[in-house]
Amino acid sequence: MELWGPVASAYRDFAAYADGDSPCFAAWARAVAEDEQVGAWLLTLPEPRRQPNLIFAAARWHGVEAPGPYSGLRDALLGDDGRLRATVLSRTTQTNEVGRIATLLPALAMAAGEEPVSLLEVGASAGLCLYPDRWDVRWLRGSTEVRTAGAGPWLTCDVIGDPPLPARSPRVAWRGGIDLNPLDVTDDDAMAWLTTLVWPEHDDRRALLAQAIEIARRDPAALVRGDLLTELPGLVERASAHGRVVVFHSAVIAYLDEVDRRRFHELMSGLVAAGACRWVSNEGKRVLPEVTATGPEVPEERATFVLGLDGRALGWTHGHGRSLEWLPQPRDEAS
Repeated sequence: MELWGPVASAYRDFAAYADGDSPCFAAWARAVAEDEQVGAWLLTLPEPRRQPNLIFAAARWHGVEAPGPYSGLRDALLGDDGRLRATVLSRTTQTNEVGRIATLLPALAMAAGEEPVSLLEVGASAGLCLYPDRWDVRWLRGSTEVRTAGAGPWLTCDVIGDPPLPARSPRVAWRGGIDLNPLDVTDDDAMAWLTTLVWPEHDDRRALLAQAIEIARRDPAALVRGDLLTELPGLVERASAHGRVVVFHSAVIAYLDEVDRRRFHELMSGLVAAGACRWVSNEGKRVLPEVTATGPEVPEERATFVLGLDGRALGWTHGHGRSLEWLPQPRDEAS
């Protein structure tokens, strides 16, 4: 899912990403891509604010029915009295998709080993993905089911290939994160916005989000407001006092422009090379091309995230954590 570039291209790319997951959003995105008037309205916004997830959520926040016809979205945008625009300019897309824990967990467990870990999330939003130890996972491989051993609420993920599925989550000694706009899990308005960001057909994700909010409210993570490119090294050092540091992120680096994506890759590669942390990434296939290129070529028509550990591709994942395809690993890289 690409968020930068021409409006029509970005919305067509989003439509491909939403296919099979949200018929409403896929249809809306394709219609926007062909609608010159709506495209012109979007061009009056700063480039990072034109993205489909943000526009669609803002429209729903102001009463547009979804699932619903494209005409409702179109009328709301072109007839806006300024309130919808104000929401687009003041809110951000910070979808805290707790379902991704199911696809992140094999990589997090590989990074952690047997040690207690300090989890540090880049682009943490409300920090809801910082609690892998409070969830259990059912991984489904055909008729075979593998589960973590615990008593937490369940996440479910389809698996292709042979990932090293952990019997339990890593032990978390400390959890924290950084975000330009960290969200307070005790703020009802902020949590209502997170709920609006969940795609309209996804009642299961809304239910998981409500559970995740309650888990985080009982033990809030240490979230810091700041720029990841400047603040991250200091946070890694701070986290190291509590255990092995594992930095992770999912669907975050896409919001950086190309130059800053390269800077981030260089920053993380340097921290890993220095032994300061392990690095678990989970981004769209074009977002961190250096990571994607270490695995098999991703088919052009396939919309997928690429799961990586320390800059090497481990698997292809569904953006909301519904599936994980594990990639063949060289023997010396698979442990």
